[in-house]
Amino acid sequence: MNTSTGAPPDYFDKNGQNWGFPTYNWEEMSKDNYSWWRSRLTQMSKYFTAYRIDHILGFFRIWELPDHAVTGLMGKFRPSIPISQEELECEGIWDLNRLCEPYVRCHLLKEKFGERWEEVASIYFSEYQHLCYKFKECNTEKEIHLRTRLNEGSLVQESEETKRKLFELLQEVVLIRDPEDPKKFFPRFGLEQTNSFKELDDHSKNVLRRLYYDYYFHRQEGLWRENALKTLPVLLNSSDMMACGEDLGLIPACVQPVMHELGLIGLRIQRMPSTLGQEFGIPASYEYTTVCSTSCHDCSTLRAWWEEDEGRRIRFFRNVLGFSERPPTKCDPCVAYSIIQQHMDAPSMWAIFPLQDILALKENYAKRPAEEETINDPTNTKHYWRFRLHIPLESLIGDNELIRTVKQLVEKSGRSSPSVPSFFEHKSSSSPAMHLNGEIGNNPIINREPAVNSGHSSFSVYPVGEFQDLSKSTLPTKAVEHGGLNIIGR
Repeated sequence: MNTSTGAPPDYFDKNGQNWGFPTYNWEEMSKDNYSWWRSRLTQMSKYFTAYRIDHILGFFRIWELPDHAVTGLMGKFRPSIPISQEELECEGIWDLNRLCEPYVRCHLLKEKFGERWEEVASIYFSEYQHLCYKFKECNTEKEIHLRTRLNEGSLVQESEETKRKLFELLQEVVLIRDPEDPKKFFPRFGLEQTNSFKELDDHSKNVLRRLYYDYYFHRQEGLWRENALKTLPVLLNSSDMMACGEDLGLIPACVQPVMHELGLIGLRIQRMPSTLGQEFGIPASYEYTTVCSTSCHDCSTLRAWWEEDEGRRIRFFRNVLGFSERPPTKCDPCVAYSIIQQHMDAPSMWAIFPLQDILALKENYAKRPAEEETINDPTNTKHYWRFRLHIPLESLIGDNELIRTVKQLVEKSGRSSPSVPSFFEHKSSSSPAMHLNGEIGNNPIINREPAVNSGHSSFSVYPVGEFQDLSKSTLPTKAVEHGGLNIIGR
């Protein structure tokens, strides 16, 4: 219990994520052939047709952090093949303490703290050589977090700023020494961005850069594939439910082949492409065995994302949507329609949309601040799942204009076969559920169901005939989230 689990840095958080719960001990669970997992899935299969495995990358490898970490930056993958001391010495890298200890120099203290640098240095550092400093007893993120609160008193803003800068200095390392074997090392994520790396000689930079890319993108592939194939087949064979895997983030090359081999459905979010170096996904190129969506519960909604980064907004508007003029500052109904249409037209087996993104199709429903639509911010432990729909369900049920717009998108994309107009039409005020829950048959099922304990609503479009062919099971009619697994009910 001396480690925690999280995710490495990405576009959304340069410091990574620290989820605060222990790393799974797969070796221990394998002793009874993963009976806990098998029992849980077997029981769930009595009620549900499909389930979603959150962060499926964790079955290949997990981002592990020491228990004294606050951020998610200073971690390593488990399992992984570390860099040995012998490898480093063969490449002419000898001063390992220089690479593993926080690189704190006088000029860096002055840059970060300005006129306060001497005061900060006297509290948190000791000078062990001329102009070279090391942390005193307060030398972990948790200790710094507590110490800054005590020293700064009621000056909350100043305390946060001091803490952030001390964290940055603590993270000024190039290698992380393996606590289980002092002769093995893990390259610190993003090591080239550190001053410790920048102030090395060119030979050391070249060696460490090569070993970094080998660690993160090459040497682990066989190990991670083997690790996933130990656990995932056992889980998948525990029931006849269809399994969908959330495969977003830093994706190892071995993940997609294993998912294809096991028949797992992947997730595609346009702003989080799985192809390295690609800024935006292209829905038209998605594979059939995927679920595509404009956003999900763990990221900002379409409207909020549109307002986050002007540069990305301009590139997306021109390069993806194909418009030459300057984009609107808000995600207006025309923009939302274009983006949703791309996803409806995608080859993906499923197109599933958060209801917030569907409501962006109508200006009257998009008047609340966009940032209030986000369900969960995994980078912020104080951001709770408190989203509640601001429009009564009765209003949506009676909104024939919105219903016609969605119907048009569904039918144009070919996801409705054959088309049954009465499916969307308001037949009777006494049976409102008909308009959003639909009927079982060869029609798409469009659901609006709140997730258990989350207040989250989603709008889903399932190509029914194709889903039945793949799942060989009853058509899903209710989507909920339960106990960490997203599951689709019979």
